[in-house]
Amino acid sequence: MSEKDFIALAKSVSKGAAALRKADPDLMQAFSGVGKAVYPDGVLDNKTKELIALAIGITVRCDGCVAHHAMACLDKGASREEVVEAIGVAIHMGGGPSMVYGAEALEAYDQHVKNRL
Repeated sequence: MSEKDFIALAKSVSKGAAALRKADPDLMQAFSGVGKAVYPDGVLDNKTKELIALAIGITVRCDGCVAHHAMACLDKGASREEVVEAIGVAIHMGGGPSMVYGAEALEAYDQHVKNRL
């Protein structure tokens, strides 16, 4: 299993975003605007969109993305089984490297679950 602390990594992503927000508020306001446009429920609900974001984070091998979107999947009510299916899609699309990151995404989700207990 991964030895990464995904809880700390998710906090680091938030801290980095805050630093960028302070350094370039216009850039981060624009980036935030994209999220506000994308994530509300539409034809796809927010949980589904977070599962997609997690799968993309896996395929591009982004630790911070995996940490953040694993937490967001939990926040939106995604079950472990739904996360596992999203990981399966990512592995199909990304091959072996996505399998490695898929295992890390599952660990990230599990760490967030344990952190909430």
